[in-house]
Amino acid sequence: MERHTFRLLVLVLGMIGLFVLPSTFAPVYAQSDRGSNPGRPGSINYVEGQVSIGNKAIDPNSAGTDELEAGQSITTGLGKAEILLTPGSYLRLGDNTSMKMISSGLANTQIELQKGRAIAEVTEIDSENNLLFDLNGATIRPLKKGLYDLDMDRNQLRVFDGKAAIQENGFQIEVNEGSELNLNSHDLLKPEKFNRKMFQDDLYGWSSQRSDYLAEANSDAAQSYVGGVNSWLGAGWYWNPWFNTYTFIPGSGILYSPFGYGFYSPGFVFLSPFFTFGHFHHHFVHGFYGHGFHGYGVYHRGFYGRGFPDHGFHGGHGFHGGGGFRGGGFGGGGFHGGRGH
Repeated sequence: MERHTFRLLVLVLGMIGLFVLPSTFAPVYAQSDRGSNPGRPGSINYVEGQVSIGNKAIDPNSAGTDELEAGQSITTGLGKAEILLTPGSYLRLGDNTSMKMISSGLANTQIELQKGRAIAEVTEIDSENNLLFDLNGATIRPLKKGLYDLDMDRNQLRVFDGKAAIQENGFQIEVNEGSELNLNSHDLLKPEKFNRKMFQDDLYGWSSQRSDYLAEANSDAAQSYVGGVNSWLGAGWYWNPWFNTYTFIPGSGILYSPFGYGFYSPGFVFLSPFFTFGHFHHHFVHGFYGHGFHGYGVYHRGFYGRGFPDHGFHGGHGFHGGGGFRGGGFGGGGFHGGRGH
């Protein structure tokens, strides 16, 4: 009976959430609180270590402000960078990698990997978006949402998840999940299975962490549009100042990244494991260490992370609790440690 009641409540809440949203979900781009740039293909979303655009060094403050124009290149030394592609798609560059922006238009987004290695996470792909990756004369088009490993060091494409079409030297071939393709081979292009564990390395692990972080930022941002509190503009990139990143909010329902993390529309965000009761920040109380009270976290199987750090409810690091007692316990860093929500 309790399970039936819960499912009925979920259905009713979902229908209510849909009614408070506009009927049109055309892709749009919200303005960044940090700068005036909208999130679009080529926008810098995260930087760590040695990264530059042309001769200009960039740093973490470039997220939400700097972007690649057509013809510009971004290069990493001992560092990493995350760049927005089409809505719901990201490109993540590993160490000692260079990428050139060929076209930054929404209807035609094309990049060229010049050296090194990058991973493209495609959570949503639309027939109206022309997303292309160039590797040493080969053109790669993702056909499905998935995870694509672009490797100039080995001159290979690996498809962890999804499906891609490759055009090279007049040939076209499709590469399915779990297969890799050696590019510019004198032999007939032929995909082969690859050992996934061999390439689940630092770049792969960092990409998974970023996907997790962006999913949390999605849940946080989507909640602010529930009930018409803020103006919901439809599917697209949205800047979340609390997470210092653009995140993707789908137009309706729930989309899962290739790593398995959920991205929720406002009408379904109550199903998120990061759903909170009340995200007041500066809009509510300022007495609890600056940002105010963030609310209780709910994991649908009960409360998680009702931590009270020694700085108050938010405490600089705040409480999160999605993964249990992570961080510094009740004192210092709260339950989570680094990201307080």
